[in-house]
Amino acid sequence: MPQIVLVHPQIPPNTGNIARTCAATGTELHLVGPLGFEISDRYLKRAGLDYWPYVNLHYHETLYTFQSHYQQRGGRTLGFSVRGNTNYAAFQFQADDWLLFGSETTGLPPEVISECTATLYIPMPHPKVRSLNLSVSVAIGLFEARRQLGYLV
Repeated sequence: MPQIVLVHPQIPPNTGNIARTCAATGTELHLVGPLGFEISDRYLKRAGLDYWPYVNLHYHETLYTFQSHYQQRGGRTLGFSVRGNTNYAAFQFQADDWLLFGSETTGLPPEVISECTATLYIPMPHPKVRSLNLSVSVAIGLFEARRQLGYLV
């Protein structure tokens, strides 16, 4: 099953909402530091409600420790970015994909994007809207991957 990776998330409620989505879908959630908050942050906990016991959460202190972890497990790294090359809906997902999302303020760092197997974007036709909320973007990407892989039954 695809996994969600948040690289340097900054806003606790977004991460809490994403954790809730991961709990509901049985999706592993990987947080890559440094984070813009403490794991014990009350806003993070509140957004995740009482679902935290059901989140398969992994914390990686650095990009290096995350990269070592995913290389041991295998799979493709798919970077979601407003500067992605492929529309997420036209991309063929695989069960061992890692869906990477960057911080709310800066997106994925260039060194992460350059290492990704593919970079995907969510089309937004309005010229004045730069991006969607991080938790919305994660849900869109995750549910499209799950739909393609037959996990929505």
